[in-house]
Amino acid sequence: MATWEFVLVSLSVGLLNGGFGGLFWVFIGTIVCYSPVVASLAEMESMAPTSGGQYHWVSEFAPPEYQKVASYAAGWMSTLAWLAGVTSGSFVVTTLVEVLIEVTNPTFAFPNWQYTLIMLAFLVLTIFLNTWGARVLPMLETISLFGHIGGFVITLIPLWVLAPKNPAHAVFAEVVNNGGWSNTGTSCLVAQVTVLYCNLGSDSAVHISEEVEDASLVVPRCMWWSYLLNAFMGFIILITMLFCIGDLNDAINAPAPYLSLFNNTGSVGVATTLTIILFVLIFSGNITSLATTWISRMNYKRNVPDNAVYLTSVGAGVICLINLGSTTAFNIVVSLSILALLSTYMISIGCVLLKRIRKQELPPARWSLGRWGMPINAFAFAYSGFVIVFCCFPNSVPVTASTANWAPVMWVGVIGVAAVVYLVHGKKVYTPPVAFVEGRKQAGVGLQTI
Repeated sequence: MATWEFVLVSLSVGLLNGGFGGLFWVFIGTIVCYSPVVASLAEMESMAPTSGGQYHWVSEFAPPEYQKVASYAAGWMSTLAWLAGVTSGSFVVTTLVEVLIEVTNPTFAFPNWQYTLIMLAFLVLTIFLNTWGARVLPMLETISLFGHIGGFVITLIPLWVLAPKNPAHAVFAEVVNNGGWSNTGTSCLVAQVTVLYCNLGSDSAVHISEEVEDASLVVPRCMWWSYLLNAFMGFIILITMLFCIGDLNDAINAPAPYLSLFNNTGSVGVATTLTIILFVLIFSGNITSLATTWISRMNYKRNVPDNAVYLTSVGAGVICLINLGSTTAFNIVVSLSILALLSTYMISIGCVLLKRIRKQELPPARWSLGRWGMPINAFAFAYSGFVIVFCCFPNSVPVTASTANWAPVMWVGVIGVAAVVYLVHGKKVYTPPVAFVEGRKQAGVGLQTI
């Protein structure tokens, strides 16, 4: 997770929809409401600690008659979520390059075509580091860890020491609706989408379950405590940003509100340094995000799944082209990522919830929700659906073709393509993971245990 970094770079929508006070309380509400989703996923991981994650859990817990199609759908949505996630990271690092130039040249801006080419260039570099440069990945992971903690402290200190402070009343009590919505409540609910985006990622540990000792206990603990720790760090950075960013309208109108925050230190050197820290940490996150994908074959010379890297990057590159036609491309990709990911959460949590409602036996879990399992699963399922609705909203109204949120159209389009592919091909050849495991057991083939 990189919550505090993305609090800085992606919460500009919250400033428009809710202002300082609205963003503060929406952040608290979102992390509280999202915690049952994390807890539900952690319990499922304890029941079935496999790297397949959602598509495996759906196969494990869905009613037998729906096991195949539901698992297939979860697999497609997981793939779309990763594609959108890799793309959103490319948007952010490209924006950070632009911001670095704006530190000394405030009027500078890339035209859309140039912006898109730079995003594609970062994708190519990420491909290289995940294939021919894969040997340095462990070192990058270590740098990311220390950078995540050290960068947090380095960012906080100059902001609190050097930047002038907004009054506490403005930070905690002033809620505004600048998005054109009919009421302030709707405006704030639209802002929760980017707040949730900042807090995604705790389930990433699931996808290395088969490399972890005692995974049924260790991985759920990592998921839960990483969520709490990163949410806390994000909360501290959010308060810092709200106190130190200066005038609300100036921040909203700025190309990058976090640049206004850094410039408030009064030092070009400090603003440049803080921007570089964000750039390094988020780009290193992009590299490891691409490293989690997996398509079929492994290149055993380098121990790297080349096909996964290339196919994912091509897909992410296609999504990057949205930037050519839309001025709100980043927000479209963020919405698409959350739509796809929450779809997989709803399917998998819904399957477990259905079993609990029917009082059917579930596999044992060493990290268990116990008697609170059903209400926690029910809330997680309902909240995921609730957020999906607001992922379909634009940032503001009225809407034009260039400011519309096209993520729902893309999401439905992928669902349609998945349905066609399933009927033509998948229905005949796709074997759900649980059916595959059971088949190997019946055939007497040995299985590696976790």
